[in-house]
Amino acid sequence: MAVKSGKAERQVFECSSCGHQEGKWLGRCPACGEWNTLLAVQASKAVARQADSGRLSLPLSAIDPSEGRRIASGSPEVDRVLGGGLVPGSTVLVGGEPGIGKSTLLLQLAARAEVQGRVLYVSGEEGAAQLRLRADRLGLQRKDLEIFCSGDLAEILVVLERLRPALIIIDSLQTLLAADAGAVPGTANQVKYCSMELSDWARSHGASCFMVAHVTKDGLIAGPKAAEHIVDVVLMFEQSDNDIRFLRSSKNRFGSTDEIALFSMSERGLQEVNDPASIFLVRREGAPPPGIAVAASWEGTRCLLVEIQALTVASKAGLTRVYSERIDSARVSRVAAVLEKHAGIKFSDQDIYVNVAGGMRLSEPGIDAALAAALYSARSGLALPAQVCLAGEVSLAGELRSVQRMQNRVKAAANLGFSRLLGPPDADSAKPGWTSAGTIKDLISKLFS
Repeated sequence: MAVKSGKAERQVFECSSCGHQEGKWLGRCPACGEWNTLLAVQASKAVARQADSGRLSLPLSAIDPSEGRRIASGSPEVDRVLGGGLVPGSTVLVGGEPGIGKSTLLLQLAARAEVQGRVLYVSGEEGAAQLRLRADRLGLQRKDLEIFCSGDLAEILVVLERLRPALIIIDSLQTLLAADAGAVPGTANQVKYCSMELSDWARSHGASCFMVAHVTKDGLIAGPKAAEHIVDVVLMFEQSDNDIRFLRSSKNRFGSTDEIALFSMSERGLQEVNDPASIFLVRREGAPPPGIAVAASWEGTRCLLVEIQALTVASKAGLTRVYSERIDSARVSRVAAVLEKHAGIKFSDQDIYVNVAGGMRLSEPGIDAALAAALYSARSGLALPAQVCLAGEVSLAGELRSVQRMQNRVKAAANLGFSRLLGPPDADSAKPGWTSAGTIKDLISKLFS
């Protein structure tokens, strides 16, 4: 008996009306809306047919650049993080702890976004009445805002085909259930499958899509990392100690990941912070206590002045430790080692504690100088002069290296009442308000002389 060799060729279902392809049979074509037009064909024949019709590829010069235009989201802070606004056909994943304000923010965007067309808010966690009560409390109204409460992906896709919305809100991704991906919502396979289906629909129909994502106890987005690879933008919602909400981008195909949006929660929902430059400063009379230094940190397109606090105590065990949550502990250890080597002050027998006032996370290289000054001040017991802030990167050789936008940092510091900024030498360092220091030893000398 003859035995056939090789694998059976895969089949796809192609619409006889518009040529759209699906991996499984559907009663209605998602692209053109015609019923009973999906026919089974061999994958190789479908690809060859598309190649003959010129649908497989498109010259770069033939693509209309206006298709990537930006649309205002209704929140300038959200537009800042997104890179200028919503991009049609894009998918944004929003993660954050429970109760931090993800649903509130997206309901506000759903009511205020400047999109032309309908807006669909899909909720798998709340009922329609609950959403209406929240909208009334926040004073939100939009006549073309549609609410659909379901976690069934098949039902959601049917509603999407019927409404063809310009903006889609999915709250949340972990509540969706697709029959082809298992029987339990929230599993890794469900999250990946549902995010792929919704991203494909949004991309093919030119709609902007926001999807809320739960986070694990470690603060990471639950589900596979593949879900983050599928979407275009990943935003993380965080909360500080003084109830300020941060919206950061960890992935952005359309802009920078250095931007940060600041909000405060009120009875009217999330409000944008009007004076972000000074919100993380602690106002005191006279000179600050030892261990306190102010850093001029550049976040995206603006300068924020942030207070860094340091404390050193003698270690009671043979092994010293660094306690730092808002600044990477490895950076704290590195700066302390540079001080011990080049400034002649000992940290190897000390436990080091570092904090950032207001609970903001700092990762910009320009905070090294302020961190070094705070550590030296805490170890020596000498307070920094009043109305002085710092900026600059510290190298392992003890040099103070220049960072971006130094002149803008000097201006921001002067606007908030700081008489001078200490930083690395630069072409503009001779200007008023800027005191330059070439090395960490020089910086310490000018601060504590």
